[in-house]
Amino acid sequence: MPEDDERRFDEDPAEERDDDELEEDDDDLDEDDLDGDDRDEITVEIRGLSLYTHHGVTPAEREIGQRLIVDLRMAVADCDATVTDRVEDTIDYGEVCQLVALVAQQRSYKTLERLCAAVADRVVSDYGAEEVWVKCTKPEPPIPLSVEEVSVELWRAGDNS
Repeated sequence: MPEDDERRFDEDPAEERDDDELEEDDDDLDEDDLDGDDRDEITVEIRGLSLYTHHGVTPAEREIGQRLIVDLRMAVADCDATVTDRVEDTIDYGEVCQLVALVAQQRSYKTLERLCAAVADRVVSDYGAEEVWVKCTKPEPPIPLSVEEVSVELWRAGDNS
């Protein structure tokens, strides 16, 4: 193969095209694409959101605090972003991370079960997710035995399901 035909992985093939070819006009969108019955099932997933929180059964846990890892998955209803390529037509995972941090840090819960429920409730109410799965993990739980981690998972259906 000639040397000039080889591509390096760090080269962007889009750079060879004209900028006009890269931008799609919103008028080119087929209306049938936006309201058809053949909808894709979209899941937005966030893994490993690390937060410093004050949750736990003991007063020491709630006073000193500890690291908490949050994972979540959201089933997105009516996700037009598969056609429009616009962030406002899906769930913005950056905003969801900020919301989860707010919920996890604005008050102290004794149980991870209640924290998971509070996170799921807010994601469903603020973003209209059809379903939400939340997992809260304590990587260094304050228990007298050696464990890798403890976690609680919650799966909740939204009002749209």
